[in-house]
Amino acid sequence: MKPKQVETHPKGSHARILLSSVFGPYAQDDEFGSRTINPMELYHNQVTRAQGSFSLRMFHRSWGIMMIQENISAPCSVLDFPTRKAFANELTKNHYDIVGISSIIVNVGKVREMCRMVRELSPDSVIVVGGHVAAIPDVETMIDADHIVRGEGISWMRRYLGEDEHAPIRHPLIVSGLETRIMGIRLPNRKGGTAATIIPSVGCPMGCNFCTTSSFFGGKGKFINFYETGDELFEVMCGIEAKLKVHSFFVMDENFLLHRTRAMRLLELMKQAGKSWELSIFASANAIRKYTMLELVELGISWVWMGLESPRSTYSKLQGEEVGQLTRELRKHGIRVQGSTIIGLEHHTPDNIVGEIESAVGYQTDFHQFMLYTPVPGTPLYKEMSEQGRMLTDMDPADIHGQFKFNFRHAAISREDSKRFLDWAFWRDFEINGPSLYRMCQTTLLGWQRYKDHPDPRIRERFAREVKKLNSAYNAALWVMEREFKKVNRSVSERIHKLRREVEKEFPVVARLCAASLGPILWWSTRREERRLAKGRTYEPPTFIERRNWVPAS
Repeated sequence: MKPKQVETHPKGSHARILLSSVFGPYAQDDEFGSRTINPMELYHNQVTRAQGSFSLRMFHRSWGIMMIQENISAPCSVLDFPTRKAFANELTKNHYDIVGISSIIVNVGKVREMCRMVRELSPDSVIVVGGHVAAIPDVETMIDADHIVRGEGISWMRRYLGEDEHAPIRHPLIVSGLETRIMGIRLPNRKGGTAATIIPSVGCPMGCNFCTTSSFFGGKGKFINFYETGDELFEVMCGIEAKLKVHSFFVMDENFLLHRTRAMRLLELMKQAGKSWELSIFASANAIRKYTMLELVELGISWVWMGLESPRSTYSKLQGEEVGQLTRELRKHGIRVQGSTIIGLEHHTPDNIVGEIESAVGYQTDFHQFMLYTPVPGTPLYKEMSEQGRMLTDMDPADIHGQFKFNFRHAAISREDSKRFLDWAFWRDFEINGPSLYRMCQTTLLGWQRYKDHPDPRIRERFAREVKKLNSAYNAALWVMEREFKKVNRSVSERIHKLRREVEKEFPVVARLCAASLGPILWWSTRREERRLAKGRTYEPPTFIERRNWVPAS
């Protein structure tokens, strides 16, 4: 389907543009739709939230507006994680012809308020709203915007400015995470210490009916490649490597390994250039099985986010024991696994859901995301349930995010019980498998032991780089986890002790010294963090303002 024609802005590429994410705070209950239960922290929100001071906490920038800014020639400011006051100040101190606001669905209340503020403080500005919030049916009646952009925004903005929408995509320099903290310690922010984000494609061809990403970019079978070939991708990654001094990349692509021709060409070029990169990816189990373990290791796959739906679900890519076998196999090769399981599928009942959660926990992934089965506006599932009259009509959009309670009538599980089962799933995974940091250490050691003497110097280099943290700070963390977990699950504490001894056998001097010297400090910071969290401590990202092609207003 051809994109809807949009009239070009009168000033074209001379229009001054502000692109903003929604204002904070993000981890507090407020009148505009923020929720304490739904902070701006992906891991703590959806993956490690039951792990207390051992929860991995970090923020991720708003990559979409960064991509748009990099790919237009107009003078453009990006305002990321603003306060409401900072947004108002930017509108009054600088004249903007276009104000773009990007948001997810839960923050539609903030988008509404930001549109109102633009009309009041910068009445001549054209308001453009994009991001997943644009998928809400009839969103035009909920907010006062001039344009609603559904789907990929770079080409839309280029068309609106009268620029070439088919020009090559320039990739911005994106550090994948910021202000990372764990065990009460904020990790040092050194150049090259955090992976860079690379976005090869948007959309997902798998087309699961609950998937907002797939439906937002066209649905089943549809995706948009920013970089079609391995050659293009390799060139972009080399440029980012040189500028950010990184060896690792977070590949933001819904199913990177499905594009096998591109991936294998990338591997060929990596081999030719001697690149020992680490890649963190999203991939379905059936896509992973199209590669040998050696190919995955050679490609630098060090972390995989993989759907582990119920063996009885229609979304299952591999069944039961096959999934467990694949998970164990990946970890034995030093590839960390992030599992993802849906709670409250159509076939779930109070009688079978506990067993299915236990099965998911039994996969023993390094990380495990649990999400409620959620019909999100704009998805086929939402349309289907709306037609069946099963949607709850009194739900605040701020509470439709899969981490609270059902927003529909389930055949067998009540709305209140949906939260109870979800919370229990997180706790059960933590109780049985221990902190994700411990599991990561376990996988890292397995990879090192298998590949430390591999004939390929690229592979040896990568695993030597990864194991450096394990024989120092991470071993001190294991010392702490071993002691703290005696209160939760003594058998897990014993497994952590065994792993620590294996690490110290591999690195007898450094590992033991770090545990003895740094361990007590981390133990103190961990307990301090537990006290802070018990008192309701939350974290907020800093505000960013970045200008490109900037010229003073005439």
